[in-house]
Amino acid sequence: MKNLQYISIFLFFVIIAGCNKQSTDTIKIGQFASLTGSEATFGISSDNGLKLAVEEINSKGGVLGKQIELVTEDNRGQTNETQTVVQKLINRDKVVAIIGEVASSRSKAGAPICQQNKIPMISPASTNPEVTAIGDYIFRVCFIDPFQATVMSKFALNSMKVKKVALLIDQKNAYSTGLADNFRKVFTEMGGEIVGEQKYSAGDKDFKAQLTALKNSNPEAIFVPGYYTDMGLIAIQARELGITIPLFGGDGWESEKLTENPQSKTALEGSFFSTHVSIDNPDPKIQEFVAKYKAKYGKNPDTMALLAYDAGMILFDAIKQAGSTEGEAIKNKLATMKDFPGVSGMITINEDRNAVKPAVVMEIRDGKFVYKETIAP
Repeated sequence: MKNLQYISIFLFFVIIAGCNKQSTDTIKIGQFASLTGSEATFGISSDNGLKLAVEEINSKGGVLGKQIELVTEDNRGQTNETQTVVQKLINRDKVVAIIGEVASSRSKAGAPICQQNKIPMISPASTNPEVTAIGDYIFRVCFIDPFQATVMSKFALNSMKVKKVALLIDQKNAYSTGLADNFRKVFTEMGGEIVGEQKYSAGDKDFKAQLTALKNSNPEAIFVPGYYTDMGLIAIQARELGITIPLFGGDGWESEKLTENPQSKTALEGSFFSTHVSIDNPDPKIQEFVAKYKAKYGKNPDTMALLAYDAGMILFDAIKQAGSTEGEAIKNKLATMKDFPGVSGMITINEDRNAVKPAVVMEIRDGKFVYKETIAP
């Protein structure tokens, strides 16, 4: 009987040891993204891009001799849900680092939790400067709004010869208000004039009162730093009111759904927006990624996919360089990352944990996003 007890105890510890061994066979990376909700194309694209990065690194043997295990949570495009899923990733899934989010407001919701738990977080595309200011464990692989504002200011003044611009701002969106604030500052410092400002809330259906007020201020262009979800309807109503001047925007416009509606496609003709990279760039690295993405998902990637891929790859490189999955070690390597050869361009992380890299301006032509010019930092 006693021998049976010893055998039982022995088997128990063997099983436990086996379970523990299995749990350390992979390196868990978390992701929070808007896979559903009004801005789901952002989340789906970034998820697709990150999955490609994971597949690629695992096919080459993984990192530190282990496979990368991606654990993804859908925040449904909601700030409150973001806090819940980030807590889950850290406390339940025990991830060593987190990728997320595209939207600045949701990155700002998740970042304090990562910072408190000393879990490195990399945002693929949140451009609001306040995101990385939350703490030294928070990074991004994209440019920030002050630079994006400089890009569109230079483009308006130098390329389009536009000196009078009106603003239409999504008042509850951190991305929109932040980009508007920076554009206002940079554009006026460079000699431009803001002749009118109006506000709206995401999901509104009638923008005619605001657009009429802006029309009466006689601008030469209207800058709308919002998301693609509202931009189509704004453009349609602007044209219905006889507003024929160009519409300008930021990287929040970039989605295949922006010109999906035939009316939106027509209304947005000749409009311009800044973004991170053009998939028409002949750079072999970009074209190789486009081919892989298209082979797997049956369509071309957008910028969010490229940035999420880069976020994954720069994280894997930091873990490899650190020789550890400890949060502090990963954080320290990310903070000193220089000239990392990303698909979206060479990435150097500066002292504020932001990426220093160029931006491009795209023109909407026949419903397609056509490369216009590159503006360096």
